[in-house]
Amino acid sequence: MTAAFTFPGQGSQTVGMGKALADAFPAARAVFEEVDAALGEKLSAIIWEGPAETLQLTENAQPALMAVSLATLRVLETEAGISVAKDAAFVAGHSLGEYSALAAAGSFSISDTARLLRTRGLAMQKAVPVGVGAMAALLGLDYETAVAVAEEAAQGDVCQAANDNGGGQVVVSGDKAAVERATEIAKGRGAKRATLLPVSAPFHCRLMQPAADVMARALSEVAVNRPLVPLVSNVLAAPISDPEEIRKRLVEQVTGTVRWRESVAYMAGQGVTHFLEIGAGKVLSGLVKRIADGAVGVPVGGPNDVAAAKDALAAARPA
Repeated sequence: MTAAFTFPGQGSQTVGMGKALADAFPAARAVFEEVDAALGEKLSAIIWEGPAETLQLTENAQPALMAVSLATLRVLETEAGISVAKDAAFVAGHSLGEYSALAAAGSFSISDTARLLRTRGLAMQKAVPVGVGAMAALLGLDYETAVAVAEEAAQGDVCQAANDNGGGQVVVSGDKAAVERATEIAKGRGAKRATLLPVSAPFHCRLMQPAADVMARALSEVAVNRPLVPLVSNVLAAPISDPEEIRKRLVEQVTGTVRWRESVAYMAGQGVTHFLEIGAGKVLSGLVKRIADGAVGVPVGGPNDVAAAKDALAAARPA
């Protein structure tokens, strides 16, 4: 099989996402009901009705995006006979999407995933006081140059490459002053743009260590099954299946770089030609084209996308 199932991260959320699926398909509705029950609140109401600023809160956005991804997958299973075990060579997810990928591959139950992501979102928000940290997108620099920019900008503060997204897009994260310095240095190194991002905390850098400690405890208390297909890990850009290693890498991921460019390149190198983006938005599908020549990104997030997913999988099957 030459398809991979990928799962979006924070930033892809929009009010109303997943509602058309839930209205049309009982299997999707059941996922949202399961997430609501796991969290003891109607997260689905926030997802579908807003307000946007409540959905954007990290503690809500993370389980919400997972819920939409898993609802989408259930519809693919029930309406099109598509499954991870049969149709995917790998699963992978961007940051929180790694949890969605693991739930899709059977490593976590949906209820455990919802609770883990609520814990993760709260812990990441609490790790650094608002206003102390920042993140910035550096556009038009390769990864090595962006790392050098971050190191030069640190000057005793924290400044790290947080996301290597591909297509000349690297996000840096750390102390606000250092990240601001990085934007100026990046412009001097030839960046097309270097802009601060509207985020509430500096994700994927050493300042998140308190959140990593919280997740180490939380992950030690849940069952982790061997995934149906390998997970291409954010921090390794390589496949893993061992439950203990999955726990370890999810903890490392809180403070480590999301190596998305290398992850997609690895899967393409293993023969993957079609990347189905399961859930909200089409950010990952856009990146695929910039990372892997000839690879196709297929966003699957609504009732009208089921046919496109079937077509993509048919095209991905070796002749």
